[in-house]
Amino acid sequence: MKILVLSDSHSSLSFMRYCIAALKPEHIVHLGDHFDDAEVMAQENPNIKFHQVPGNCDRYRCNPWQADILCYKIDGVKLYMTHGHKHGVKSGIEYLVAVARESGAQAVLFGHTHQKLCQCEPDGLWILNPGSCGSWGGSVGVIEITNETISACYLAEQTDLEAIQGQSKTEQLLRR
Repeated sequence: MKILVLSDSHSSLSFMRYCIAALKPEHIVHLGDHFDDAEVMAQENPNIKFHQVPGNCDRYRCNPWQADILCYKIDGVKLYMTHGHKHGVKSGIEYLVAVARESGAQAVLFGHTHQKLCQCEPDGLWILNPGSCGSWGGSVGVIEITNETISACYLAEQTDLEAIQGQSKTEQLLRR
């Protein structure tokens, strides 16, 4: 099962559409800054399950009751999803990581900084900031889940997606 992680789209829908077509995810997580972009993508892709949180630019782009944090299991893996502005991620991610660990999450997903980050901590916690998908040539995150475990977590840019489009699943796995 594949999850496409998007953040900071800032009304740039073409790259989002390209990523959805290239990766064919079963779930999409949008981490804010243009909440309504994810709503458009959800309408265009009714067979994909969407999970989204608002960002600091979304005060008037979504309902005021929309949760700033989502923390639940997708295909057996608990994800902590937030934009990150309320966790002070531009000053460091220590607080965010501590809160995610306290929640029992297996991965913490955030945006806001537009800086890509994908790493696995020694305790097994994945930390993923997909960067910004807000322009052509932006970046996204991908999480693959097998048997209720994260089997792959990585960043992808436009050139990465172009390279995998013509390959079989085996060839894609060999590239990693």
